[in-house]
Amino acid sequence: MDNVHLNIGMRAPDFSATTTFGPIKLSDFAGKWLVFFSHPGDFTPVCTTEFIAFARASQQFNDIGTKLLGLSIDSNPSHLAWVYAIYATTGVQIPFPVVADRTGEVARLYGMIAPDASTQETVRNVFIIDPNQIIRAILIYPLTNGRSIPEILRLVMALQKTDKDKVVTPANWMPGQPVLVPAPKTYDELLLRQTNPQSQNLTCQDWFWCYKELPAGQ
Repeated sequence: MDNVHLNIGMRAPDFSATTTFGPIKLSDFAGKWLVFFSHPGDFTPVCTTEFIAFARASQQFNDIGTKLLGLSIDSNPSHLAWVYAIYATTGVQIPFPVVADRTGEVARLYGMIAPDASTQETVRNVFIIDPNQIIRAILIYPLTNGRSIPEILRLVMALQKTDKDKVVTPANWMPGQPVLVPAPKTYDELLLRQTNPQSQNLTCQDWFWCYKELPAGQ
């Protein structure tokens, strides 16, 4: 099977796999947000720090209705030994399943192998998948550098805000901060924003660049 290239907006390919939590299918996560991420290998230092960071943030992901699912091209016994070693060394339990993908079938299905970087390991892919199983964001990190788990969490919350309130989020947006509204689509809408943005609860820098304060708790 060739290494597939997936894009934002595509349906996440379903698969069945063995994991540290037993057999799963990707479609088991329908109705929830999912962060599906790959790591190059078990018993490696960068991956270990990432798994600890994901574990420590797992309650925050749970609080926003988001599940975590890891993967590498290692066997299930290797995954089990590694997550137990993390617990024995640090006291941190890994509270999410890790897919065993010894044949690389799932990794190829998701384009997780970058042949110019390595043909033996997955790079650090992150797929943020919405409750309808649509891929909403893709992040790719190299083998050598760990991910920012707070940024992944922030991005999920930004996507959820966009869906809930039909808004967009500015650079460095954090929950509770003002959001942006999409640019107007008609000249009448442009004029209204230019002359009376307050009628739409907007604060505008220009007709195409308007912020909106949402009520507390939204």
